[in-house]
Amino acid sequence: MNTAQHAAPTAPMPRLRTLPRTLRTPERIVLTGFMGSGKSTVGPLLAAQLGWTFIDLDSEIERRTGLTVAQIFAEKGEAAFRKEETAALATALGCTHAVIALGGGAPETLANRLLLEQTPATAVVYLAAPFATLAQRCAVQDAQDAQAASPGTILRPNFADPIAAESSFAARQPLYRRLAHIILETGTLTPEGSVAAVLAALAAKAPRA
Repeated sequence: MNTAQHAAPTAPMPRLRTLPRTLRTPERIVLTGFMGSGKSTVGPLLAAQLGWTFIDLDSEIERRTGLTVAQIFAEKGEAAFRKEETAALATALGCTHAVIALGGGAPETLANRLLLEQTPATAVVYLAAPFATLAQRCAVQDAQDAQAASPGTILRPNFADPIAAESSFAARQPLYRRLAHIILETGTLTPEGSVAAVLAALAAKAPRA
């Protein structure tokens, strides 16, 4: 925790909603944001810093169903995936000392929003960045992952249509912001800087505007 506090001055101060006193020592931290926001990178680092467990919700859905997210969408449809997502989220929120990374579309489901809002001692962190930054990050990651993928695989199908992806980003932003106790602009931050900023925000003695 001391390391994070020393590193925090080099990072932009996160924007906080009025932060309930109980959330300064939360039992779980939930990371939300669009594709490319860094949830799957920042999450394990944050969990390691805290000595907590990291839970990637999409990976947990795949473990529970025995299918990839893409297979669930293709074979059963989005409604079936969202049902599995809500069940997995309810289970994950029952864990303590956990950092939970949500899929980008999870906040669109009312049941998921209610779970996040009504589960005590749950701090929701929105990892925010401009759409152009997110798209660039995804392109770089896809290029790195392409060597291991099967020929013809579209690694991020939601980015296959940039216009539709940006429209989805715009529609989801208000939901991310509404749920968040901490809004962290990550565009210029390293993953380590993001971790330090989140820890500094949670450790703050008073809410900051």
